Parts: sequence; C-alpha cells; structure tokens
Amino acid sequence: MRQYLLSVHVVEGAPAPTDEEMQTVFRETGRINDEMQAAGAWVFGGGLTSPDSATVVRIANGTATMSDGPFAETKEHIAGFWVIKCADLDQALAWAEKCAAACGPVEVRPFDDLSQA
Repeated sequence: MRQYLLSVHVVEGAPAPTDEEMQTVFRETGRINDEMQAAGAWVFGGGLTSPDSATVVRIANGTATMSDGPFAETKEHIAGFWVIKCADLDQALAWAEKCAAACGPVEVRPFDDLSQA
C-alpha cells in the first residue's frame, strides 16, 4: 500500500460559501471520512485555519527567525487534507473525486518511497 496526500485548495478572494453551503461541506466530508475509515484507506486528515494564522520558521546561519505566514505569496492555499493509503494512484484518484465533489478542488500527491519505509 502506498500513501497519498489529498489536499483541499481554496482561492483567496473567491466568494465565501454561505453557512448552509459550509454545513453541506462538513456533512459530506464527514460522510467521506467515515467511508474511508470503513474501507481501511484512512490514515489521518483535518482542516486548517486560515493562512494568516501561519508562522514561518527559517534557519539562516544557524539562527532561527520567525515571521507571520503564509510561506508562499499566493492566492491559493491549502484548506485541509487527508493522508490515505491505497493500492495505486487510480484508487487514490477515486477517493479524490469524492472529496472534490464534497469540498472543491483536491490535489493528489504520492508520498515518496523514502517516507514509507
């Protein structure tokens, strides 16, 4: 089994979902979480706070500096994620389809082989 990261993306400045739409997202992602757990694909997952809550830690010349985040100056941010285990990319993509239907765009990336040793 290989592990995959399914990351949920949001675009800064896009219209904010209504409370009703967010409740639907929460309900649908909860249903998918339960389905992943029942199928044995779930490793862990969670939602993230907004990018402006991030702290970036850098090391320069052996000294740590910290600054307000986010790390990347971009309009797209990761809003949440799942780590799942699947037999192959096709299976991971099938889960990603369900996740994207529930909460918007999802990027699928396999973990490198070294992280699964």
